[in-house]
Amino acid sequence: MQELNLNALVLQVRPNGDALYDSPIEPWSGWMTGKQGTPPQPYYDPLEFAIAESHKRNIELHAWFNPYRAQLSPNDGSFDGNHMAVKYPQYAYRYGNNVWMDPGAKVIQDQTFNTIMDVVRRYDVDAIHFDDYFYPYPQRGQDFPDYQTYNAYKASGGTLSVSNWRRQNVNNMVQRLYQGIHAEKPYVKFGISPFGIYRPGTPPGIVGFDQYEGLYADVKLWMEQGWVDYLAPQLYWRIDPPQQSYPVLLNWWLQQNPQRRHIYAGNYLSQLQVSGWSVSEFERQVAISRQRASQLSLGNIFFSMKMFRDNFAGVNNVFKSSVYPTPALPPAMPWLDNQPPAPPTGIQVNSDVISWSADNTGDVRSWTLYQQTGNQWTLVQVLNSATNAVRVTPGTYALRAVDRLANESVEEVVTVQ
Repeated sequence: MQELNLNALVLQVRPNGDALYDSPIEPWSGWMTGKQGTPPQPYYDPLEFAIAESHKRNIELHAWFNPYRAQLSPNDGSFDGNHMAVKYPQYAYRYGNNVWMDPGAKVIQDQTFNTIMDVVRRYDVDAIHFDDYFYPYPQRGQDFPDYQTYNAYKASGGTLSVSNWRRQNVNNMVQRLYQGIHAEKPYVKFGISPFGIYRPGTPPGIVGFDQYEGLYADVKLWMEQGWVDYLAPQLYWRIDPPQQSYPVLLNWWLQQNPQRRHIYAGNYLSQLQVSGWSVSEFERQVAISRQRASQLSLGNIFFSMKMFRDNFAGVNNVFKSSVYPTPALPPAMPWLDNQPPAPPTGIQVNSDVISWSADNTGDVRSWTLYQQTGNQWTLVQVLNSATNAVRVTPGTYALRAVDRLANESVEEVVTVQ
Protein backbone atom coordinates (compact mmCIF):
# COMPACT_ATOMS: atom_id res chain seq x y z
CA MET A 1 0.00 0.00 0.00
CA GLN A 2 2.77 2.41 0.85
CA GLU A 3 4.51 1.77 -2.45
CA LEU A 4 1.24 2.40 -4.30
CA ASN A 5 0.61 5.68 -2.41
CA LEU A 6 -2.65 4.35 -0.96
CA ASN A 7 -3.59 6.20 2.21
CA ALA A 8 -6.37 4.21 3.95
CA LEU A 9 -7.03 0.53 4.66
CA VAL A 10 -10.59 -0.67 5.30
CA LEU A 11 -10.07 -3.83 7.36
CA GLN A 12 -12.85 -6.31 8.15
CA VAL A 13 -12.79 -6.92 11.92
CA ARG A 14 -16.29 -8.32 12.61
CA PRO A 15 -17.52 -10.44 9.71
CA ASN A 16 -20.11 -12.56 11.57
CA GLY A 17 -20.68 -11.39 15.14
CA ASP A 18 -17.10 -12.44 15.87
CA ALA A 19 -13.83 -10.59 16.31
CA LEU A 20 -10.56 -10.36 14.41
CA TYR A 21 -9.18 -8.68 17.54
CA ASP A 22 -9.15 -9.38 21.27
CA SER A 23 -12.73 -8.61 22.28
CA PRO A 24 -14.23 -8.82 25.78
CA ILE A 25 -17.70 -9.03 24.18
CA GLU A 26 -17.51 -11.39 21.21
CA PRO A 27 -15.57 -14.57 20.36
CA TRP A 28 -12.43 -14.78 18.28
CA SER A 29 -13.33 -15.25 14.63
CA GLY A 30 -13.09 -18.71 13.14
CA TRP A 31 -11.46 -17.03 10.14
CA MET A 32 -8.37 -16.69 12.35
CA THR A 33 -7.82 -20.25 13.55
CA GLY A 34 -10.56 -22.38 11.98
CA LYS A 35 -12.49 -22.58 15.26
CA GLN A 36 -14.59 -19.76 16.59
CA GLY A 37 -13.58 -18.62 20.07
CA THR A 38 -9.98 -19.88 19.76
CA PRO A 39 -7.29 -17.17 19.91
CA PRO A 40 -4.34 -17.27 17.52
CA GLN A 41 -1.25 -19.15 18.65
CA PRO A 42 1.23 -17.68 19.15
CA TYR A 43 -1.04 -14.94 20.40
CA TYR A 44 -1.30 -11.60 18.67
CA ASP A 45 -4.03 -9.04 18.08
CA PRO A 46 -4.52 -8.54 14.31
CA LEU A 47 -6.29 -5.20 14.68
CA GLU A 48 -3.66 -3.80 17.02
CA PHE A 49 -0.93 -4.99 14.62
CA ALA A 50 -2.68 -3.56 11.56
CA ILE A 51 -3.18 -0.17 13.21
CA ALA A 52 0.47 0.07 14.26
CA GLU A 53 1.81 -0.97 10.87
CA SER A 54 -0.61 1.29 9.00
CA HIS A 55 0.22 4.32 11.10
CA LYS A 56 3.96 3.75 10.66
CA ARG A 57 3.29 4.17 6.95
CA ASN A 58 0.89 7.12 7.27
CA ILE A 59 -2.05 4.92 6.28
CA GLU A 60 -5.40 5.31 8.02
CA LEU A 61 -7.07 2.22 9.47
CA HIS A 62 -10.84 2.01 9.05
CA ALA A 63 -12.31 -0.84 11.12
CA TRP A 64 -15.05 -2.54 9.10
CA PHE A 65 -17.96 -4.16 10.94
CA ASN A 66 -20.91 -6.21 9.77
CA PRO A 67 -23.69 -5.16 12.14
CA TYR A 68 -26.10 -8.11 12.02
CA ARG A 69 -24.78 -11.12 10.10
CA ALA A 70 -24.04 -14.10 12.36
CA GLN A 71 -22.98 -16.79 9.88
CA LEU A 72 -22.22 -16.88 6.16
CA SER A 73 -22.77 -20.58 5.58
CA PRO A 74 -23.71 -23.75 7.50
CA ASN A 75 -20.21 -24.97 6.58
CA ASP A 76 -18.64 -22.28 8.77
CA GLY A 77 -18.64 -24.53 11.84
CA SER A 78 -20.37 -24.27 15.18
CA PHE A 79 -20.92 -21.13 17.21
CA ASP A 80 -18.83 -20.39 20.26
CA GLY A 81 -20.85 -20.21 23.46
CA ASN A 82 -20.20 -16.47 23.69
CA HIS A 83 -21.62 -15.76 20.23
CA MET A 84 -24.74 -13.60 20.10
CA ALA A 85 -26.62 -16.31 18.16
CA VAL A 86 -26.13 -18.59 21.17
CA LYS A 87 -26.87 -15.92 23.76
CA TYR A 88 -29.99 -14.71 21.94
CA PRO A 89 -31.27 -17.67 19.90
CA GLN A 90 -34.77 -16.18 19.72
CA TYR A 91 -33.33 -13.42 17.51
CA ALA A 92 -31.07 -15.58 15.31
CA TYR A 93 -32.71 -16.59 12.05
CA ARG A 94 -31.54 -19.03 9.40
CA TYR A 95 -32.20 -17.11 6.19
CA GLY A 96 -30.95 -18.70 3.01
CA ASN A 97 -27.42 -19.89 3.76
CA ASN A 98 -26.91 -17.17 6.37
CA VAL A 99 -27.77 -16.83 10.01
CA TRP A 100 -28.89 -13.25 10.61
CA MET A 101 -29.59 -11.46 13.85
CA ASP A 102 -32.76 -9.39 14.18
CA PRO A 103 -32.03 -5.65 13.70
CA GLY A 104 -35.32 -4.85 15.43
CA ALA A 105 -34.37 -6.49 18.73
CA LYS A 106 -32.98 -4.05 21.27
CA VAL A 107 -30.51 -6.55 22.74
CA ILE A 108 -29.05 -7.08 19.25
CA GLN A 109 -28.90 -3.35 18.57
CA ASP A 110 -27.12 -2.88 21.89
CA GLN A 111 -24.66 -5.71 21.23
CA THR A 112 -23.66 -4.19 17.89
CA PHE A 113 -23.40 -0.69 19.34
CA ASN A 114 -21.43 -1.80 22.40
CA THR A 115 -19.07 -3.94 20.33
CA ILE A 116 -18.23 -1.04 18.03
CA MET A 117 -17.89 1.46 20.86
CA ASP A 118 -15.51 -0.93 22.65
CA VAL A 119 -13.22 -0.79 19.62
CA VAL A 120 -13.52 3.00 19.41
CA ARG A 121 -12.47 3.29 23.06
CA ARG A 122 -9.65 0.73 23.13
CA TYR A 123 -8.05 0.98 19.70
CA ASP A 124 -6.48 3.88 17.81
CA VAL A 125 -8.73 3.45 14.77
CA ASP A 126 -9.22 6.31 12.34
CA ALA A 127 -12.73 5.34 11.26
CA ILE A 128 -15.58 2.90 11.71
CA HIS A 129 -16.91 1.47 8.44
CA PHE A 130 -20.08 -0.35 7.37
CA ASP A 131 -20.67 -1.82 3.93
CA ASP A 132 -24.04 -2.57 2.29
CA TYR A 133 -25.34 -5.21 4.73
CA PHE A 134 -28.12 -4.14 7.08
CA TYR A 135 -31.12 -6.39 6.67
CA PRO A 136 -30.02 -9.32 4.49
CA TYR A 137 -30.40 -9.40 0.73
CA PRO A 138 -33.86 -10.90 0.11
CA GLN A 139 -34.32 -14.59 -0.62
CA ARG A 140 -36.83 -15.31 -3.37
CA GLY A 141 -40.20 -16.28 -1.91
CA GLN A 142 -39.02 -15.96 1.70
CA ASP A 143 -39.63 -12.93 3.88
CA PHE A 144 -37.20 -12.16 6.68
CA PRO A 145 -38.75 -13.93 9.73
CA ASP A 146 -38.84 -11.06 12.21
CA TYR A 147 -42.63 -11.10 12.62
CA GLN A 148 -42.50 -11.77 16.37
CA THR A 149 -40.36 -8.68 16.94
CA TYR A 150 -42.60 -6.63 14.67
CA ASN A 151 -45.75 -7.90 16.37
CA ALA A 152 -44.28 -6.94 19.75
CA TYR A 153 -43.59 -3.45 18.36
CA LYS A 154 -47.20 -3.20 17.14
CA ALA A 155 -48.52 -4.48 20.47
CA SER A 156 -46.62 -1.73 22.27
CA GLY A 157 -48.42 0.91 20.21
CA GLY A 158 -46.21 1.09 17.12
CA THR A 159 -47.93 2.29 13.96
CA LEU A 160 -45.30 1.92 11.22
CA SER A 161 -45.62 -0.59 8.40
CA VAL A 162 -43.13 -3.44 8.56
CA SER A 163 -40.99 -1.83 5.83
CA ASN A 164 -40.92 1.56 7.55
CA TRP A 165 -40.27 -0.10 10.91
CA ARG A 166 -37.29 -1.97 9.49
CA ARG A 167 -35.91 1.23 7.98
CA GLN A 168 -36.39 2.97 11.31
CA ASN A 169 -34.38 0.23 13.03
CA VAL A 170 -31.50 0.78 10.61
CA ASN A 171 -31.78 4.57 10.77
CA ASN A 172 -31.70 4.51 14.57
CA MET A 173 -28.52 2.42 14.56
CA VAL A 174 -26.78 4.69 12.05
CA GLN A 175 -27.71 7.82 14.01
CA ARG A 176 -26.82 6.24 17.36
CA LEU A 177 -23.40 5.19 16.12
CA TYR A 178 -22.61 8.52 14.50
CA GLN A 179 -23.42 10.33 17.72
CA GLY A 180 -21.79 7.74 19.99
CA ILE A 181 -18.52 7.58 18.06
CA HIS A 182 -18.11 11.36 18.04
CA ALA A 183 -19.08 11.72 21.68
CA GLU A 184 -16.31 9.26 22.59
CA LYS A 185 -13.63 10.40 20.12
CA PRO A 186 -14.62 13.39 17.96
CA TYR A 187 -11.83 12.64 15.49
CA VAL A 188 -12.93 9.08 14.60
CA LYS A 189 -14.80 9.07 11.29
CA PHE A 190 -17.91 7.05 10.47
CA GLY A 191 -18.33 5.91 6.89
CA ILE A 192 -20.74 3.64 5.04
CA SER A 193 -20.36 1.91 1.68
CA PRO A 194 -23.95 1.19 0.58
CA PHE A 195 -25.20 -0.59 -2.50
CA GLY A 196 -24.60 1.75 -5.42
CA ILE A 197 -28.22 2.16 -6.55
CA TYR A 198 -30.59 3.94 -4.18
CA ARG A 199 -33.76 2.78 -5.95
CA PRO A 200 -34.55 1.54 -9.48
CA GLY A 201 -35.35 4.52 -11.71
CA THR A 202 -33.29 6.83 -9.51
CA PRO A 203 -31.98 8.60 -11.48
CA PRO A 204 -34.18 7.90 -14.53
CA GLY A 205 -32.97 5.01 -16.67
CA ILE A 206 -31.16 3.20 -13.86
CA VAL A 207 -32.15 -0.45 -13.42
CA GLY A 208 -31.23 -2.71 -10.51
CA PHE A 209 -31.81 -3.81 -6.94
CA ASP A 210 -33.91 -1.66 -4.58
CA GLN A 211 -31.89 -1.32 -1.37
CA TYR A 212 -34.53 0.98 0.15
CA GLU A 213 -37.07 -1.87 0.11
CA GLY A 214 -34.63 -4.80 0.08
CA LEU A 215 -32.01 -3.89 2.70
CA TYR A 216 -34.14 -1.20 4.38
CA ALA A 217 -31.29 1.28 3.99
CA ASP A 218 -32.50 4.86 3.55
CA VAL A 219 -29.12 6.22 2.55
CA LYS A 220 -30.59 9.46 1.23
CA LEU A 221 -31.92 10.23 4.72
CA TRP A 222 -28.51 9.58 6.29
CA MET A 223 -26.95 12.09 3.93
CA GLU A 224 -29.69 14.64 4.57
CA GLN A 225 -29.12 14.30 8.32
CA GLY A 226 -25.31 14.20 8.12
CA TRP A 227 -25.12 10.85 9.96
CA VAL A 228 -21.97 9.80 8.08
CA ASP A 229 -18.65 11.52 7.55
CA TYR A 230 -18.13 9.81 4.22
CA LEU A 231 -20.27 7.79 1.87
CA ALA A 232 -18.69 5.24 -0.47
CA PRO A 233 -21.51 4.03 -2.75
CA GLN A 234 -20.55 0.75 -4.37
CA LEU A 235 -20.46 1.86 -8.01
CA TYR A 236 -19.52 -1.62 -9.13
CA TRP A 237 -20.45 -1.18 -12.79
CA ARG A 238 -18.72 0.08 -15.90
CA ILE A 239 -18.85 3.59 -17.30
CA ASP A 240 -20.66 3.00 -20.57
CA PRO A 241 -23.66 0.63 -20.07
CA PRO A 242 -26.56 3.05 -19.40
CA GLN A 243 -28.59 0.89 -17.00
CA GLN A 244 -25.91 1.13 -14.27
CA SER A 245 -23.58 3.83 -15.55
CA TYR A 246 -20.73 4.75 -13.20
CA PRO A 247 -20.76 8.51 -13.94
CA VAL A 248 -24.56 8.76 -13.96
CA LEU A 249 -24.81 7.10 -10.55
CA LEU A 250 -21.89 9.09 -9.14
CA ASN A 251 -23.49 12.34 -10.28
CA TRP A 252 -26.74 11.38 -8.54
CA TRP A 253 -25.06 10.56 -5.24
CA LEU A 254 -23.12 13.82 -5.33
CA GLN A 255 -26.41 15.69 -5.57
CA GLN A 256 -27.77 14.05 -2.38
CA ASN A 257 -25.31 15.77 -0.07
CA PRO A 258 -26.78 18.85 1.64
CA GLN A 259 -24.48 18.44 4.67
CA ARG A 260 -21.41 18.45 2.38
CA ARG A 261 -19.91 15.16 3.49
CA HIS A 262 -17.24 13.38 1.46
CA ILE A 263 -18.12 10.98 -1.34
CA TYR A 264 -15.57 8.26 -2.14
CA ALA A 265 -16.85 6.10 -4.99
CA GLY A 266 -16.49 2.37 -4.37
CA ASN A 267 -14.76 0.59 -7.27
CA TYR A 268 -15.02 -3.18 -7.83
CA LEU A 269 -11.39 -3.90 -8.64
CA SER A 270 -12.00 -7.65 -8.36
CA GLN A 271 -13.87 -7.40 -11.67
CA LEU A 272 -10.44 -7.54 -13.29
CA GLN A 273 -10.96 -11.29 -13.01
CA VAL A 274 -14.04 -11.02 -15.27
CA SER A 275 -14.00 -10.82 -19.05
CA GLY A 276 -14.71 -7.33 -20.35
CA TRP A 277 -13.05 -5.48 -17.48
CA SER A 278 -9.61 -3.90 -17.79
CA VAL A 279 -7.27 -1.76 -15.74
CA SER A 280 -8.00 1.12 -18.12
CA GLU A 281 -11.67 1.02 -17.02
CA PHE A 282 -10.55 1.81 -13.47
CA GLU A 283 -8.16 4.52 -14.66
CA ARG A 284 -11.14 6.17 -16.34
CA GLN A 285 -13.35 5.73 -13.28
CA VAL A 286 -10.80 7.44 -11.03
CA ALA A 287 -10.47 10.25 -13.57
CA ILE A 288 -14.26 10.71 -13.58
CA SER A 289 -14.27 10.88 -9.78
CA ARG A 290 -11.50 13.48 -9.78
CA GLN A 291 -13.30 15.66 -12.31
CA ARG A 292 -16.05 16.08 -9.72
CA ALA A 293 -13.84 17.10 -6.79
CA SER A 294 -15.64 20.46 -6.51
CA GLN A 295 -18.79 18.45 -5.71
CA LEU A 296 -16.93 16.63 -2.91
CA SER A 297 -16.02 13.54 -4.90
CA LEU A 298 -12.74 13.28 -3.04
CA GLY A 299 -11.44 9.74 -3.41
CA ASN A 300 -12.03 6.12 -4.35
CA ILE A 301 -12.23 2.92 -2.29
CA PHE A 302 -11.23 -0.28 -4.09
CA PHE A 303 -12.53 -3.77 -3.38
CA SER A 304 -10.63 -5.97 -2.95
CA MET A 305 -7.09 -5.52 -1.70
CA LYS A 306 -6.32 -8.95 -3.16
CA MET A 307 -5.97 -7.38 -6.60
CA PHE A 308 -3.20 -5.10 -5.36
CA ARG A 309 -1.61 -7.87 -3.30
CA ASP A 310 -1.34 -10.08 -6.39
CA ASN A 311 -0.69 -7.25 -8.88
CA PHE A 312 -3.51 -8.82 -10.87
CA ALA A 313 -3.42 -7.89 -14.57
CA GLY A 314 -0.52 -5.55 -13.79
CA VAL A 315 -2.82 -3.17 -11.92
CA ASN A 316 -0.06 -2.02 -9.56
CA ASN A 317 2.21 -0.98 -12.40
CA VAL A 318 -0.49 1.16 -13.98
CA PHE A 319 -1.68 2.70 -10.71
CA LYS A 320 1.84 3.54 -9.62
CA SER A 321 2.76 5.17 -12.92
CA SER A 322 -0.43 7.01 -13.83
CA VAL A 323 -3.16 6.87 -11.17
CA TYR A 324 -1.30 7.51 -7.91
CA PRO A 325 2.27 8.47 -8.88
CA THR A 326 2.70 10.72 -5.82
CA PRO A 327 1.57 10.42 -2.19
CA ALA A 328 -1.60 12.12 -0.96
CA LEU A 329 -3.20 12.87 2.37
CA PRO A 330 -6.78 11.82 3.02
CA PRO A 331 -9.04 14.85 2.60
CA ALA A 332 -9.60 16.90 5.75
CA MET A 333 -13.06 16.98 7.35
CA PRO A 334 -13.60 20.51 8.67
CA TRP A 335 -16.89 19.64 10.44
CA LEU A 336 -14.88 17.30 12.70
CA ASP A 337 -11.81 19.51 13.17
CA ASN A 338 -10.56 22.53 11.25
CA GLN A 339 -7.72 23.58 13.53
CA PRO A 340 -4.28 22.97 12.02
CA PRO A 341 -1.38 21.92 14.22
CA ALA A 342 1.52 24.22 15.00
CA PRO A 343 4.17 24.39 12.26
CA PRO A 344 7.46 22.51 12.47
CA THR A 345 10.13 24.10 14.63
CA GLY A 346 13.90 23.94 14.78
CA ILE A 347 14.22 23.35 11.05
CA GLN A 348 17.81 23.15 9.82
CA VAL A 349 19.70 22.21 6.66
CA ASN A 350 22.97 20.34 6.94
CA SER A 351 24.39 19.42 3.54
CA ASP A 352 21.61 17.32 1.93
CA VAL A 353 19.65 16.67 5.14
CA ILE A 354 16.68 18.67 6.38
CA SER A 355 16.02 18.19 10.10
CA TRP A 356 13.52 19.62 12.57
CA SER A 357 12.47 19.29 16.19
CA ALA A 358 10.49 16.25 17.27
CA ASP A 359 6.82 16.81 18.04
CA ASN A 360 6.22 17.24 21.76
CA THR A 361 2.55 18.19 21.55
CA GLY A 362 1.01 14.87 20.51
CA ASP A 363 -0.89 16.71 17.78
CA VAL A 364 1.23 15.54 14.84
CA ARG A 365 0.33 12.37 12.92
CA SER A 366 2.62 13.05 9.96
CA TRP A 367 4.89 15.55 8.28
CA THR A 368 4.45 16.51 4.63
CA LEU A 369 7.38 17.50 2.45
CA TYR A 370 6.75 19.48 -0.73
CA GLN A 371 9.25 20.33 -3.45
CA GLN A 372 9.05 23.41 -5.65
CA THR A 373 9.33 23.07 -9.42
CA GLY A 374 8.84 26.42 -11.11
CA ASN A 375 5.65 27.83 -9.63
CA GLN A 376 4.34 24.40 -8.64
CA TRP A 377 4.64 22.62 -5.31
CA THR A 378 4.48 18.82 -5.36
CA LEU A 379 3.96 16.59 -2.34
CA VAL A 380 6.96 14.26 -2.49
CA GLN A 381 6.87 12.53 0.90
CA VAL A 382 4.53 11.91 3.81
CA LEU A 383 6.69 11.10 6.85
CA ASN A 384 5.44 9.59 10.09
CA SER A 385 5.51 11.61 13.27
CA ALA A 386 8.57 9.80 14.63
CA THR A 387 10.68 11.15 11.76
CA ASN A 388 12.61 14.37 12.24
CA ALA A 389 15.13 14.32 9.38
CA VAL A 390 15.06 13.53 5.68
CA ARG A 391 17.73 13.37 2.97
CA VAL A 392 16.87 15.27 -0.23
CA THR A 393 18.34 16.40 -3.53
CA PRO A 394 19.11 20.11 -4.10
CA GLY A 395 16.02 22.31 -4.35
CA THR A 396 13.47 24.34 -2.44
CA TYR A 397 11.27 22.47 0.02
CA ALA A 398 8.31 23.19 2.30
CA LEU A 399 7.67 21.17 5.46
CA ARG A 400 4.31 21.05 7.20
CA ALA A 401 2.93 19.33 10.29
CA VAL A 402 -0.24 17.26 9.82
CA ASP A 403 -2.74 16.19 12.47
CA ARG A 404 -4.75 12.96 12.46
CA LEU A 405 -7.58 14.53 10.47
CA ALA A 406 -5.18 15.72 7.75
CA ASN A 407 -5.21 19.38 8.71
CA GLU A 408 -1.86 20.86 7.65
CA SER A 409 0.06 23.63 9.39
CA VAL A 410 1.59 26.60 7.64
CA GLU A 411 4.82 25.61 5.97
CA GLU A 412 8.45 26.21 6.79
CA VAL A 413 10.43 26.73 3.57
CA VAL A 414 14.11 25.88 3.14
CA THR A 415 16.52 25.69 0.25
CA VAL A 416 19.04 22.88 -0.08
CA GLN A 417 22.09 23.73 -2.20
